Amino acid sequence: MDYEKHFADELNRLREEGNYRVFADLERHKGAFPSATNRTGGGAREVTIWCSNDYLGMGQHPAVLSAMHDALDKSGAGAGGTRNISGTTHNHVLLERELADLHGKEDALLFTSGYVSNWAALGTLASKIPDCVVLSDALNHASMIEGIRHSRAKTLIWKHNDLADLESKLASLPAGQPKLIAFESVYSMDGDIAPIAEICDLADRYGAMTYLDEVHAVGLYGPRGGGIAEREGLMDRLTVIEGTLGKAFGVVGGYIAASAQLCDFVRSFASGFIFTTALPPAVAAGAAASVRHLKQSGEERDLQKKRVAQVRARLDSIGIPHELNPSHIIPVMVGDPVKCKYISDVLLDEYSIYIQPINYPTVPKGTERLRITPSPVHSEKDIDRLVAALGDLWAQCQLARLPMAAQ
Repeated sequence: MDYEKHFADELNRLREEGNYRVFADLERHKGAFPSATNRTGGGAREVTIWCSNDYLGMGQHPAVLSAMHDALDKSGAGAGGTRNISGTTHNHVLLERELADLHGKEDALLFTSGYVSNWAALGTLASKIPDCVVLSDALNHASMIEGIRHSRAKTLIWKHNDLADLESKLASLPAGQPKLIAFESVYSMDGDIAPIAEICDLADRYGAMTYLDEVHAVGLYGPRGGGIAEREGLMDRLTVIEGTLGKAFGVVGGYIAASAQLCDFVRSFASGFIFTTALPPAVAAGAAASVRHLKQSGEERDLQKKRVAQVRARLDSIGIPHELNPSHIIPVMVGDPVKCKYISDVLLDEYSIYIQPINYPTVPKGTERLRITPSPVHSEKDIDRLVAALGDLWAQCQLARLPMAAQ
C-alpha cells in the first residue's frame, strides 16, 4: 500500500467537502483580549476573536496571572512527575479543595484536561463497577463517548434530552443492576440545557448513579459559578460533577467532584490519572485563583449575559438565523460546509474577525455553523463590526434570512 498517497487522498477529500480544518496562528494580547495577532505566511494582522471558550476573559485576569507568576517563582516550571511519583504539589491540593467546595462535594480530583477527566473517570467507573450499564445521552461529547467505549461496559444511547426514552431504557434493565446516567448540562454546539432535575428523579427511581459534565457551565452559571446544577439547587443530587479549568476559568485542566470514596476509587484505578504527568503548579495556582475570584464576583457573568443578549438582538434585527437556546452559545446557522468555510475565511481575511467554522463530524451534515461566544471583554464596537460583516457575507453568499429582516 502507498501510505503517503492514502493520507493525501483522504486529506484532499476533506478539502473538497469543505471539512478540512485549518488552524489559525493566533497570539492573544494580554489586557486586550479578544484582540490577537494572526500570523500568516505573508505577515501578521490584528484580529478580534469571537469563538473562544475563554468565556469570561479570565485567561488575562490580574488575579490569575499574579497567582501563576508567584507559583512559578516559588516552585518552578513543572510538577516533577505523575501525582503518584512526585507531582502532587501543594497547589494541586489547594485547587482540589477549592473545586470540592465549589460543587458542595466531599472531594475533587484534578486531571490534565477535561477530555482526560471524562475519559478516565467514566472509563474507570463503568469498567470497575461489576455489570454496570451506562446510559449515555446521544449528543454527549467525544471524551465521554471514548471513556464509555474504553470501559467496554454495556451502553444504551438515549435520545438527546428525551426523558421518556431514558426512562424506557432504565425500565428495561433489572432493578438491581448497576446503572450510570451520563449527560451534559450545556451542550456546546446547540447551546441547549439538560433537564437535570428530571434526570435525577429518574436516577432515584431506578437506582442509577448520575455523571454530569458541566464543562460549558462552570464559572458561568450559579451564584458562585458552580454551573447549571448550582443555579438550580441540584448539586447534592448528582453523583459526579465533571468540569474543566480551560474554558470559563481561563487556564487548563479538568476535574471531577464527588464523594471522598468515589474520588479515591478513581484516583486508585484510573490509568489516565495514574500514569500521566501532573499539571504544572503554576497552572494549578492560576486555576485556583480563577475559581476563588468567580465564587465571589458576579460582574463578569452579568456583563457576559448582557453581551450575549446584544448580539442575539442585533442578529435578529438583520435576519441572520441563529439557534435559540437558554445559554451563552450562539450557533449562527449556515447549513453548507463550503459556504461555512468560505464565510470564516473571508471574515478573517477581509474583516479581521476570527470565527472557526463548525462542520462535520463535529455537527451533522447540513447543520454547519459559526459558533459565536460573546464575552464581557467584547465591546459594543466589536459587536457592530461583527454584525455588519455577517450582513455583508449573508448577502454575498445568497443565504436565507429570517422573515423579520424585512421589517
